[in-house]
Amino acid sequence: MTLHVCAPGYEKFLAKELNGNPEKTGPGWVLGPDGEGELCFAHLSLRDPVEVSGKSVNAIAWAIADRFMETARDERFDAPWPFFLESAGVDGLNRRAKSVTEECGERLRGRMSRVAKLAAPGRPAPGSARGLFAYMTGFDQAYVSRDAFAGGQRRMADDPQAPSRSYLKAEEAYLILGREPAAGETVADLGAAPGGWSYSAARRGALVTAVDNGPMKAGGLHPGIAHHEEDAFTFRPESPRDWLFCDMVEDPERIVALVDRWLKEGWCKRFVVNLKFGRVDPIPLLRKTEIIRRHCSTFKARHLFHDREEFTIVGERR
Repeated sequence: MTLHVCAPGYEKFLAKELNGNPEKTGPGWVLGPDGEGELCFAHLSLRDPVEVSGKSVNAIAWAIADRFMETARDERFDAPWPFFLESAGVDGLNRRAKSVTEECGERLRGRMSRVAKLAAPGRPAPGSARGLFAYMTGFDQAYVSRDAFAGGQRRMADDPQAPSRSYLKAEEAYLILGREPAAGETVADLGAAPGGWSYSAARRGALVTAVDNGPMKAGGLHPGIAHHEEDAFTFRPESPRDWLFCDMVEDPERIVALVDRWLKEGWCKRFVVNLKFGRVDPIPLLRKTEIIRRHCSTFKARHLFHDREEFTIVGERR
């Protein structure tokens, strides 16, 4: 079994990704099979977790720490290792989890001082990781694992100069892809207004063509941004762009077809695209993105920390 952590309220979609056969589920988590390939709605997947319990903060913290010490006895630790401890979306549980984290850290420092100094708290970088991963599903219960796969989702720092909070989605998407726009690269931002994604690229020195009939605001008027008042679906670039951005409130299947055309025509090398699913089941929509994946050497679909009823796809053209 694997414990998959997701955004609270999206468990049913994660369960569907796992073929609708979860062992257990709760607010912000699903216990079930590992899944076939990378999952869109899973933020972190704790592999082969062990369930521990304790009636007090000390008891559950010591159970988590003891599990780590038992399994790490013969390991060498020469570099920082991830120490992740979070909790389900239950009222008051986050405060208890913080206390458990502090007490767990104290116990590790008392028993494994050198190793504990290398602990790196927080969500690990995207990909497979080995460390200490614990997730509290209740006040007296947690699942503990040494191995996890991280989707890469995480809270991003806000920028008061950004014209909209959608800026945070672009910043997070770069982490998922493992690359961000560089100085001198070209970006076509379709449906750009009010300009959050355009600003995100322009502040890095990229040259942005912001395509939208609507007005740009504040940071969307950055000198690196050229605003084209034109329909995003009829826009044709005069030359290929390094990046395609698209975050439009439109029929997601129409957006998929738009991105497919940009890739087939060779109009972009990389893309960051948001697909709004609203009342539509996102799982069939995920399957429809396969027509985009076939053009790509890299393709990832993620329900970001900053996404709501939407998910984000990123990729690089083959």
